[in-house]
Amino acid sequence: MNPDKTNTLTLCDHCGDTCYRHPVLLGEKVFCCEGCRSVYQILNENDLCAYYDLNNHPGITQKSTIRKDKFAFLDNPDIAGKLIQYTDGTQTHVTFYLPQIHCSSCLWLLENIRRINPALQSSRVNFTKKEVFIVFDPALISLRQVVETLTHIGYEPHLSLEEVSSAQLRQIDRTRWYKIGLAGFCFANIMMMSFPEYFSGGEILEPIIKTTLTSIIIFLSLPVITYCASEFFTNAWNGLKNKHLNIDAPIALALVITFGRSMYELYTGTGSGYLDSMSGIVFFMLVGRWLQDRTYQTISFDRDFRAFFPIAVNVLKDNTIQSVPVDKIRANDIIQIHHEELIPADGMLSKGSAEIDYSFVTGESLPVSVNKGEIIYAGGKQTEGVIELIVVKEVSQSYLTNLWNKDSLQDASTTSYSFIDALSKYFTYIVLVIGMIAGGYWLWQGQPQLMWNALTTIMIVACPCALLLSANFTRGNILRILSRNKFYLKNAGVIESLSKIDTIVFDKTGTLTQSNKMKVRYEGQVLTPELKTQIASMVVHSNHPLSKAVLQYLDTPASLTPESFKIIANKGIEGWMEEHHFKIGSPSFTGTDEESKKESKVAVTMDNQPIGVFHVTNAYRIGIFDLFKSLVPGYKLALISGDNQAEQAILREKMGTESELLFDQSPHDKLAYITYLKENKKANVLMIGDGLNDAGALKESNVGLAVCDDDNNFTPAADGIIHASKVSVLDKILGYVRSGRSIIMFSFGISIIYNIIGLYFAVQGTLSPIIAAILMPCSSISIILITYGLSQLFARKYKLA
Repeated sequence: MNPDKTNTLTLCDHCGDTCYRHPVLLGEKVFCCEGCRSVYQILNENDLCAYYDLNNHPGITQKSTIRKDKFAFLDNPDIAGKLIQYTDGTQTHVTFYLPQIHCSSCLWLLENIRRINPALQSSRVNFTKKEVFIVFDPALISLRQVVETLTHIGYEPHLSLEEVSSAQLRQIDRTRWYKIGLAGFCFANIMMMSFPEYFSGGEILEPIIKTTLTSIIIFLSLPVITYCASEFFTNAWNGLKNKHLNIDAPIALALVITFGRSMYELYTGTGSGYLDSMSGIVFFMLVGRWLQDRTYQTISFDRDFRAFFPIAVNVLKDNTIQSVPVDKIRANDIIQIHHEELIPADGMLSKGSAEIDYSFVTGESLPVSVNKGEIIYAGGKQTEGVIELIVVKEVSQSYLTNLWNKDSLQDASTTSYSFIDALSKYFTYIVLVIGMIAGGYWLWQGQPQLMWNALTTIMIVACPCALLLSANFTRGNILRILSRNKFYLKNAGVIESLSKIDTIVFDKTGTLTQSNKMKVRYEGQVLTPELKTQIASMVVHSNHPLSKAVLQYLDTPASLTPESFKIIANKGIEGWMEEHHFKIGSPSFTGTDEESKKESKVAVTMDNQPIGVFHVTNAYRIGIFDLFKSLVPGYKLALISGDNQAEQAILREKMGTESELLFDQSPHDKLAYITYLKENKKANVLMIGDGLNDAGALKESNVGLAVCDDDNNFTPAADGIIHASKVSVLDKILGYVRSGRSIIMFSFGISIIYNIIGLYFAVQGTLSPIIAAILMPCSSISIILITYGLSQLFARKYKLA
């Protein structure tokens, strides 16, 4: 490296800060401090220098040193436990708020952090919330070492032991309020002091009055250009440092041109300047952005989506069982979890035998045995019978949602971000070219006044924000309206997949039928109170709709605890109760008689001796047959069920002769059928089931919807959840989702028309800079209101509002 280079103004190759008299050198690289060099060495040693290729100088300055024992408190298990979301000895989950996240390089580095230390098994960044979700091996690295690793590469987590959410930490930021207030004050006073100039036709008789007013106007304009407008200059500069022209670049250029032109005219006495216009531009732009942010927060799609996370859980209060939404669960509540139900909150096992499937959390499906007094973590699923937990940590819906989305491909969001970046970049270049052409034309025509007006207003009035907001706000508002109708999607990307569906596959029992409306008739031995209690205490451990129907018919408390039992999917349950062996399920499973082709049967045997049979007649959900009628013209329908063919004739009549009906199907058969439709028929498949025996089919389909009653049978394999009461309006929901494309295209068209009209007047030099400053934020707000209004209009059309 040339030694003379150190005597010139040099930027740090890591963070971009200025290297002054004694820069730190490493080969051809120059750093402002030892900390930045250390971070570079860490990344270089782990082949992570692509971090520097995505953006120029993307790093965080390391000039402030971190004391050695700063994070020693994390070695305390009690303190670490407040931050840890899950741990089982082989992997630990934790989420950190990293305020330093600011660009695509940050995202890339944090999602590849496992290459620095393999003990960091995986990481996923929420760029909007500046959070990173990390899974690490506690046997190889401690929580303290994870935090230290992040700190060493420039991303020190904000740790809050009071468990205050990062949203609460960031929600109170009054900086923009101060800027708006100051800009408004200066703008109003500058306008007032400019009135004598305007009303006197440009001539003020007393020079001392003119000089005094001019001095005050200049004085008031300085905080506007240096403080109030700082965010435009900062954003523009950050974009230029990364060789990217963002939408703030032309705004910053327009402000510089207006301010510089005004200073020149005031200094030379050739005019009165445009400091009132400059102040007005800043004031209205700040107000517009504040209104845009407030509008976005009011609609608040992401928050609403999580707030309506549709899980309810049974809570024991005063010796009664109450169904309570998960967000109402509090520490020390006693919750009851049934077979195949999700555990929504960390709790201590107080009753029952727990075999927990943590595949939703860890990816490992082998159940883990938990003893009484041990902690069971949120996200696990009980695979045995009924258990009771004492809640030790309140529900984190964001954590459950994070788990729900952890395996989702992020292609849609990545494409969206890259599309936005590209569009804004090219749009800015186009605006700059138009501005230079228009300015050059009016200069050539000898009209410097029009030249300056054209340059300034073109930079301000043209804005890609309206173009970019339409898709995000439309999909977000659709999510919000769907959630109000008890239809919940994993993320906004599912909307696009749902709009392309051409084949709908229904499960039958629990999806098309109502468990609590089934008609039950019993034949067999007399059911003594003791026998009723024994049967109820067995079937209570099953979540199958037929088991629930039998339990409801018995109307007997399930007060006994089986010594052991086993649930066989799609067949039944068997186990030992008070030294008797029970088998309860289909006749073929219990070995009693042949299956009926007219109705469903639940047979009971005790010690291999028949006890009796419950004859169950399905009750279909209200409106289901009308739903089939409305869906037939536009979709291919199919039904796949583990039940028998008893109701094939009526289903064939209602679903149409072209529909495919499959019965006596195992979970594997259901999965194979969905695969067949996708691979052989090239179909876009929507699968709707209850999630008990069709989780594989739900996951394999293009969109899987789990039908959810008021109990806790949330299915992680599903892309969405629909409340049982809303299945009959599925046709309206699908129609509404398809309307989203029309809304997006219409709002895009409005945005393009706005930019064309605005530029038409701007290139002529006849548009006032203040009017341009008002129009730009108004365009963004109008798109928000248009997408909101159209979303509401279509919601009313489909009777969802």
